[in-house]
Amino acid sequence: MSYAVIKVSEVMKKPAATVQPTTKVVDAVKIMHKEGIGSIVVVSPEGKVLGIFTERDLVKIVAQEKPLDVVVGEVMTKDPVTVKEDDALQKAVILMTERKIRHLPVVDEEGKIKGMLSARDIAATYRRYLEHLGEIGGE
Repeated sequence: MSYAVIKVSEVMKKPAATVQPTTKVVDAVKIMHKEGIGSIVVVSPEGKVLGIFTERDLVKIVAQEKPLDVVVGEVMTKDPVTVKEDDALQKAVILMTERKIRHLPVVDEEGKIKGMLSARDIAATYRRYLEHLGEIGGE
């Protein structure tokens, strides 16, 4: 990985975990638990991003005492912020910081899901970068 300009595609997780809008929240949460992830992308049958369901959305459901058999399409965050896989990681970091979000779907030119970028992925990349700088500085 070249650290001059890091592209989102170099850091994102592929494939992103996805569900249809008709998936029950309880089933989406089971997937999130099994995969150890904090969000899941809601897509159309063609793979186009419709929304994102996050831990925050789950907290709202529980706080409002809604049943967990409600479908994800009713409670997801609609039209989520996304980035393209060729975007610079810097753009993603700025978007995530300004919007206070931790999970960012990565899409292609048609809006179809390509992967997921998380704050955890960015932190791991930053750590590798710092280790890389240490190796250069130690020579």
